[in-house]
Amino acid sequence: MSSDFFQELKDRGLIFQTTDEEALEKQLNEESIKLYVGFDPTADSLHIGHLLPILMLRRFQQKGHVPIALVGGGTGMIGDPSFKDQERQLNTLSIVQEWSQSIKNQLSRFIDFEDEKAPAVLANNYDWLGSISLIDFLRDVGKNFTINYMMSKESVKRRIESGISYTEFAYQLLQAYDFLKLYENYGCLLQLGGSDQWGNITSGIELLRREKEVQGFGLTMPLITKADGTKFGKTEGNAVWLDPEKTTPYEFYQFWINTDDRDVIKFLKYFTFLTLPEIAEIERQFNEAPEKRLAQKALAKEVTTLVHGEEKYLQAIHISEALFSGEIKTLTAEEISQGFKGVPTYHVTADDSMQLLDVLVTAKIATSRRQAREDLQNGAIYLNGERVQTVEYILTDGDKLSGQYSVIRRGKKKYFLLTFV
Repeated sequence: MSSDFFQELKDRGLIFQTTDEEALEKQLNEESIKLYVGFDPTADSLHIGHLLPILMLRRFQQKGHVPIALVGGGTGMIGDPSFKDQERQLNTLSIVQEWSQSIKNQLSRFIDFEDEKAPAVLANNYDWLGSISLIDFLRDVGKNFTINYMMSKESVKRRIESGISYTEFAYQLLQAYDFLKLYENYGCLLQLGGSDQWGNITSGIELLRREKEVQGFGLTMPLITKADGTKFGKTEGNAVWLDPEKTTPYEFYQFWINTDDRDVIKFLKYFTFLTLPEIAEIERQFNEAPEKRLAQKALAKEVTTLVHGEEKYLQAIHISEALFSGEIKTLTAEEISQGFKGVPTYHVTADDSMQLLDVLVTAKIATSRRQAREDLQNGAIYLNGERVQTVEYILTDGDKLSGQYSVIRRGKKKYFLLTFV
C-alpha cells in the first residue's frame, strides 16, 4: 500500500469529513480495504455530479483497494431526502431496473471489474432490499435506531418544516442496511459519499458497530461549488450527462473548456489523474499567461478523454476549430449534428423552393423577403462558412454537407441548420 495515498487525497482537496481519521489513514496505508459508493438510478444516465465519487473509486483501485459500486435498485424506488427541498417522484420497478442496467454499463468504463489484483465489485441493493420482509427489517434494523437519533440528521432536520414522508424518513435505515450487507457479503469497511451523505453514512457505521461489533469508516467529499455562484454540473440550465446521446462529447468538452479561471486548478485536482507536480506546473504557466487558457485546455482534454475516449476528444477539438475558423465544410455529418445541437433547425422538403432567399424566409431566418434580400446584399448571410451575396442563389446538392445538412449563419453568431429530407 502507498503510504502517501491519504495525504494525496487531502492535498487534492478531496476529503471533507472522515470518521476516525487516524485509524482510517492507518488502515488505508497498511492494507487493502474494500469500500463502496452508492448510485441511485434516478435517471437513465449518470451525470457529472456523479463524476467525483466515480473517480474516487478509481483512485482507490489504482492504489490496490477494492471498490464496490452499489447500484441502488432498491433505494432508487424510495428516494434520498438529503439536501432535497421536496419529495422525489416515485418510479416503477421496471423503470428503476432499466436505469440500473444503464448505470452499471457506465460505471464499467471507469473502474476495472477484471483487475487481477483488486477487481471491482458491482452490487445492486435490490438483491437484499427487494426480498426482506417489513417485520424482519423493523426487528433487525429499526430496533437499532431511536427516533431522536434519526431526527438529529441534517437531511431530516432540513425537511421537517416543509414536510417529509415516512418513506423518505426511513431512507437512512435502508442505506445503513446496505453497509451491513456489503460488510457481510464482501467485508466492506468504508463508505464514500458527497458531504450531503454524512448522516446516512454515520447511520451505517452505527449499525455495523451494534450488529457486528466492527469499526466501519466514512469519508465524504466536498460539495462542488463554482466561483460564479452557479450550480456545478449544469450548462444553460441543463444537466451535463455522461451518456453521449444526452450530452454530446462536443457539449461535454465545451462545459470544461469554459471553466472559470477561479475554479480550473481546483477542478484539475478533483477530476484528473495528472500528478500534483504536473498540475502545479500547469498552474505556473496559467498564471503567467491566463489568456492562453492552458489550464482549461488541459482540464477539457483529460476529462473528455476519460469519459468519452481520445477519438471523441479530438472530434470535439475539430468541431471547435471549424466553428471558430468558419471551415464548416470540413465537418462530418456526426460532427455537424454535435456542433449544432440545439440551434434552430428547419427541415427542407421537396416541396420547398431551393432559392436561398425563399429558404431564409420559410426557415424564419429572416422575417420577410425584403429582410432576406437586404441580409444577402449586405453580406450578412453565410452558407457553410462562405458568404453569399447573390439574391438569386439556388441551393444545390453541392451545398448539402454529407448529403444532408446546410449550415446558415446570419451575422456574427446566429446559426441555423437546414436538414434535407
